[in-house]
Amino acid sequence: MEREFDRKLVLEDGSEYRGYGFGAKNEAVNELVFNTSMAGYQEIVSDPSYTYQTVVMTYPVIGNYGICDEDFETKIPTIGGLAVRDYNDSPSNFRSTKTLGEILEDNNIPGIFGIDTRKLTRSIRDFGSRKAIITDINTSTDEAVKKIKAYTIPKDAVSKVSCRKKWYCRTAHPKYNVVAVDCGIKYNIIRNLNRRACNVTVVPYNATIDEINALAPDGVFLSNGPGDPEDVECTIALVKKLIGKYPVFGICLGHQLISLAYGAKTYKLKFGHRGGNHPVKNLETGKIEITSQNHSFAVVIDSLKKTPLEITHINLLDNTVEGLECKKDKVFSVQYHPESAPGPQDSGYLFDKFIEIIKENKNA
Repeated sequence: MEREFDRKLVLEDGSEYRGYGFGAKNEAVNELVFNTSMAGYQEIVSDPSYTYQTVVMTYPVIGNYGICDEDFETKIPTIGGLAVRDYNDSPSNFRSTKTLGEILEDNNIPGIFGIDTRKLTRSIRDFGSRKAIITDINTSTDEAVKKIKAYTIPKDAVSKVSCRKKWYCRTAHPKYNVVAVDCGIKYNIIRNLNRRACNVTVVPYNATIDEINALAPDGVFLSNGPGDPEDVECTIALVKKLIGKYPVFGICLGHQLISLAYGAKTYKLKFGHRGGNHPVKNLETGKIEITSQNHSFAVVIDSLKKTPLEITHINLLDNTVEGLECKKDKVFSVQYHPESAPGPQDSGYLFDKFIEIIKENKNA
């Protein structure tokens, strides 16, 4: 006997996608986005940058290798919801300790499967990211749309995912001390710094310059994170004070915060960049990197003209800014995620570059 639909996803325009629930059974309204990655659903689910977002996976089979304890990007996933075509609840992986559905249920995150994710992705691509609700199949369309329109996506995303107080991640035989400003940092970023002989002190997004000075860092890292970069005014103010004082490296939201601190502008993309297959050109070397991305906002190119920032990387799909640098201030950033290993090693040199700048600054 065929299972009956028990959940549905409804968009602002009233369009419905009927399917089956997995994970938590609660109702949730979020911004709807899509991700084109073929693997890495655990890293996506545990990436703090997806706070207040329901992610549609374009790759059809999700859940087939389960959940592995060592692969989380944060302790407590804050993704808003997950929509997939085929969900596999019987993973075949010797490292697996739980199913994807169990992790979603543990963290009160609703999921839906069995829907036409190709059609839904085309809708997002054509009409942009919009609010959507995952709800019970018996919820009427009018009621669902009413709930969507009544809901405003919060602007406190960074404060929700940032740590509350500083914490340490030390490594054997350290050579450098790095302070990482946590706007929603992914653990693999810290692992990459540890591998390069860095002791890492992670501080909250609203840390003061005095608190960072007291740690006497050799360099400062600005992390990825969710939401509109212009909402994080206290971190932008902090970055202004860090510029010229320490070597600074920013990834994703950190890249946007650096741009705003220098006086540039950001804008929201129609449907953002999410996935592990975005070609980016390094303008210094001419090489093309296959990159992993996850962001809704980008830097306005024309707004950079009045700043000392130089464009170092460009997205070959839409010509958006993917990298910036001010050599005089020892500041650089990228919009994509070099720690996500999409190439798989195309972008690892960026961490090495940060270490070289730190080394040169210490020996100056």
